[in-house]
Amino acid sequence: MPNRHLARTIAMQSLFCWDFNGKKEQNFEDIIKNNFANFAPQFDDDGFVKSLIKGVIDNLDDINKYIMKYATEWPLEQITIVDRNVLRVGIYELLMSEEVPPKVAIDEAIEIAKTFGGESSGKFVNGVLGAIYRDMPDKDKTEAPAEKDQDSKENAGSSAPRSAES
Repeated sequence: MPNRHLARTIAMQSLFCWDFNGKKEQNFEDIIKNNFANFAPQFDDDGFVKSLIKGVIDNLDDINKYIMKYATEWPLEQITIVDRNVLRVGIYELLMSEEVPPKVAIDEAIEIAKTFGGESSGKFVNGVLGAIYRDMPDKDKTEAPAEKDQDSKENAGSSAPRSAES
């Protein structure tokens, strides 16, 4: 599993634990440490994990507004905890992080949703993130500054957001 993909998985799992426990834990150090010990004991790049979690938490209200706007059929608290937190990481990377190309953010979120979510999680996440992507200004869809990022190498051949049939 490529490093950035594993880091996103650990970030989503950490956010899942936080959300599952009523969002009481504000210090993610113990959650992250526990997830690394249980799921990736040989992986030592917690910097990207911490930056993802910090980015999601710092922008949580805005991210949740995007979820509510683009998943209109689902009240936020009725979206499964896995899907909700996959969307949070995906929306953060898609709209608020300049490190990750938009298409990579979408593809990564879909893959994590398929791995950890339910039968239709991948399609749900693709639908929400794809709709956000379509509404983004064209200038924000370019990948020039981030194409050299490690994510581009991991997802070579990745194109536009997947269609709902994916």
